Amino acid sequence: MSRYILRRLILNVFVVWIVASLVFVCVRALPGDFAVQQAGARIDLQENTAAIAQIRHELGLDKPMWQQYFYFMGDLLKGDLGKSFQTRRSTWTEIKIALPYTLELGIMIAVIAFAVSIPVGIISAIQQDTWIDYILRGFSILAVACPVFFSAVLLLLLVVHYHLWTVDLVNRPHLWTHPAAAFKLYIIPAAAGGIAGGSGIMRLLRSQMLEVLRQDYIRTATAKGLASRRVILQHALKNAMIPVLTVMGLTIAGIIGGQIILENMFNIPGMGQYLFSRLLVRDFPPFQGIVILIAIVIVMSNLIVDIVYAWLDPRIRLA
Repeated sequence: MSRYILRRLILNVFVVWIVASLVFVCVRALPGDFAVQQAGARIDLQENTAAIAQIRHELGLDKPMWQQYFYFMGDLLKGDLGKSFQTRRSTWTEIKIALPYTLELGIMIAVIAFAVSIPVGIISAIQQDTWIDYILRGFSILAVACPVFFSAVLLLLLVVHYHLWTVDLVNRPHLWTHPAAAFKLYIIPAAAGGIAGGSGIMRLLRSQMLEVLRQDYIRTATAKGLASRRVILQHALKNAMIPVLTVMGLTIAGIIGGQIILENMFNIPGMGQYLFSRLLVRDFPPFQGIVILIAIVIVMSNLIVDIVYAWLDPRIRLA
């Protein structure tokens, strides 16, 4: 197990290096840079050109690309994600401000996704070809078909039309400071993201449960007189969850991607909204740092999923 984890960690380092290199090249391939954005208000062409050259020199953007790359990688190895061109604060400081909002929304999305998808998948398999199964399958197909932003708009219109509650898009409350206001703000994007993220898990878990329930050891456990709940939860579900775990690991990546849209839609000042704003002004260091952190979270999530395999199925040997 330890050798497997070590190999995966080395592979993950290689993946993160690839991501860091790609994001470094891609952001600099975009038209314009931060210096052009800052000096764009100048009217006189000569003064404008001089201002752009001065800003690029101060930010180190006038250096050759290969030199910028080596400086970037050297700082990354030291854990330095650079400073924002605009605020002159370190990327870690900017992340510290935005991360709590992202964690609040992300945790709520994950909880809703897994809390809805797993019971729905189990019930749909147990009630195969009944009206309950048809309704739940139709719901999962509809959830797969609807983009997360479309579901969020529908839920927001529903809340506003029936005056269910007031959505605070201005004050940006936290769950630990103003839990009621924060819950009203987060529940709509969390529900939209959770339904979109869990729809694939619902369908896969249903098909896996149906396959496992037809196995001989399930019939034997039932014939021995074990309670149906025990057979389903302790025997069928545990084995059906093995392939589902892979999708759950990929769902984390989908949740992170969906949060960028949802945070911008609901004016939540998390890392998704900050990432988008940095791209618009070509503020490279925070953008690069956040993308790299997202890549680290995703690759580590998949490593954790692979390790959990061995716990669910002792026959699997991660060596």
